[in-house]
Amino acid sequence: MSTGEWKAATKAIRIGHHRTAEGEHSPPIFTTSSYVYESAAQAAARFSGEEPGNIYSRFTNPTVRIFEERLAALEGGERCVATATGMSAILATCMGLLRAGDHLLSSRSIFGSTVILFDKYLGRFGIDTSYVPLSDLEAWKAAIRPETRMLFLETPSNPLTELADIEALAHIAHDHGCLLVVDNCFCTPILQRPLELGADIVVHSATKYIDGQGRCMGGAVVGDEQRVGEEVFGVLRTAGPSLSPFNAWAFLHGLETLALRMKAHSHNADLLAQWLENHPKVSRVHYPGLASHPQAALAARQMDLPGGMLAFEVEGGREAAWRVIDAMRMISITANLGDVKTTVTHPATTTHGRLSPEQRAEAGISDGLIRISVGLEAVEDIQADIERGLEQLR
Repeated sequence: MSTGEWKAATKAIRIGHHRTAEGEHSPPIFTTSSYVYESAAQAAARFSGEEPGNIYSRFTNPTVRIFEERLAALEGGERCVATATGMSAILATCMGLLRAGDHLLSSRSIFGSTVILFDKYLGRFGIDTSYVPLSDLEAWKAAIRPETRMLFLETPSNPLTELADIEALAHIAHDHGCLLVVDNCFCTPILQRPLELGADIVVHSATKYIDGQGRCMGGAVVGDEQRVGEEVFGVLRTAGPSLSPFNAWAFLHGLETLALRMKAHSHNADLLAQWLENHPKVSRVHYPGLASHPQAALAARQMDLPGGMLAFEVEGGREAAWRVIDAMRMISITANLGDVKTTVTHPATTTHGRLSPEQRAEAGISDGLIRISVGLEAVEDIQADIERGLEQLR
């Protein structure tokens, strides 16, 4: 059996590690900034690209390369470029594939920092961005201009778990000569593989589920050899938003348990979502595994499991939401997600706090919304802690 025929859980453990002469069983950390050449001619050949091999750890490091090969195999891409953070993965993608005068069309339902990146910083360099509702295919079609180069989205969205039909959007993008870029952070390739559905590029914040234990920062871009392997890699090589070897090593160990963890996250989240939906003090639950989710059929078709992220709303706005959050004793109040530890945050004042009230309203981020990244503790203990918070509401 070839490695390409392996199941995802096997690829996440085995792909990419080419043992050194030491015969190590676990991938090593290459903590070196530079590499020694056998001759001046070899150094010249490496720098010119005539000979493959290590040059400088800003853009060639063996530990980072194992992580890149492994994640590319999991996503079904030709090439992966690892970056320092998830945001730098998005930045490198835009810098490598867009230029002044291009138009970027994005979903409204994206991470708040991504909106700031698009509007405040890319806008300074002549790249215009406009936004459409994530699931409205007609709105996507209508907003495409002659100068539109890229369609960008997160699915499921943060924090409302709204979905986009990736396959349908890929057809729309390609019919208009555009690239489709999908942020696959919430699902990872264990639950959703956008490239198989027609997307051109996948971006990740490896800080989240790929690490899985809140230890390290990192990101990744996955796609084809030309766009990712040359254009995005060129940004990394020149500008230097590089992943450290230690963080790559930590992510490799995160990938080894990713399949097990994503199934467990989904199991716990599904039980909690069903309980919250029937709770008298909860006005609405956002979770793609619920039959009440507006896109439950799409979730079942596009995702292997509904994932570990959910959000719920309470009456009383920010004051009520904060009372619920502050009464929790086990669950960590932090904006990070994808951790084995359950976390809670108030999106309107944290992850989406830099957006204007109008932008939050357009994205559906109410003041009474609470986001939960469901961890791997006993689900009964997670439920009891959320109940402790909800008891504060009258």
